[in-house]
Amino acid sequence: MATSSEPAAPASSGWIDKYLEHVRVERRLAARTVELYAFHLQSLTAHAADANLPLDRVQTAHIRRWMAQLHSAGREPRGIALVLSCWRSFYRWLGNEGLIGFNPVQDVHAPKAGRPLPKALGVDDAVRLAELYDPEADPWTEARDSAIVEVLYGCGLRVSELTGLDAQASNTARGWVDLDALEANVLGKGSKRRIVPMGGKAAEAVRDWLAVRDECAGLTTARLHDANAAAALFISAKGLRMSSQAVWKLLRERSFKAGLTAPVHPHMLRHSFASHVLQSSSDLRAVQELLGHANIATTQVYTRLDFQHLAKAYDAAHPRAQARPEAARPKAEPKTTHKNTSKE
Repeated sequence: MATSSEPAAPASSGWIDKYLEHVRVERRLAARTVELYAFHLQSLTAHAADANLPLDRVQTAHIRRWMAQLHSAGREPRGIALVLSCWRSFYRWLGNEGLIGFNPVQDVHAPKAGRPLPKALGVDDAVRLAELYDPEADPWTEARDSAIVEVLYGCGLRVSELTGLDAQASNTARGWVDLDALEANVLGKGSKRRIVPMGGKAAEAVRDWLAVRDECAGLTTARLHDANAAAALFISAKGLRMSSQAVWKLLRERSFKAGLTAPVHPHMLRHSFASHVLQSSSDLRAVQELLGHANIATTQVYTRLDFQHLAKAYDAAHPRAQARPEAARPKAEPKTTHKNTSKE
């Protein structure tokens, strides 16, 4: 009896085609998604073939090794996560069909994506926004909005800390400004109180605002109905404490009036405050205390912004910088080794 010289096809040879048919017909995935699944599964097949493995002999160690190769090749964590998701779903289907006994991808996870850099204004743009004056605007509103920008940028407050400030210190106040001492007393995250220095420009803007604050037509009525809201340092035209949404809106409008290319939000001014203080002082601990971060690791993200600033200054000024390729530029390194995953 003659025997064929051709090796028998492995049992797993048609699995991918059947799985793609499953996701197309039964799960009704979009055609583009099915194409991406096919692409990622071709990659799985190629890796397995290089290791001389049928798909049902792939182990967790193989998956981890292949993921490490993707990471070393420059694939972003999000891209690796998508590949793993596809492979995990494929092997889960094989298990449901009774074709394999375990899922080698089940306990494999993509590397965590790096924390994105906070967006901060350059010094010139921050000053342009702070110094904006609109002669056509209502003087009362202009004085208030100018003071808000100065306090956010000059003190690095969160928007909730800003709106929580009262015009005067009291036993019930969450926060207040002391113009004689040039400082703001604020209640931050976790009900932690801190005192933040207030610069001369911010103090001057607050004084100008307080000089006209009580001219608000709705303040008298507001005091009768909600004394706490009417005690706020920054009030609306109705005499009530400003909301965070109102602060976001006025910053957006003022950023466009100032000619900035993108809208500014309150936390961007906080980031700008931290970045500019760090650029001038290099004192990470001081920035941590000013921002009210519980751990130095939360503040370390600003060292990356600081490095970007230094790298740009080098590129602009050093005679040999222009020949320096992008890939050769050093990466920012944390200035301390403390580790914490909290977000503030």
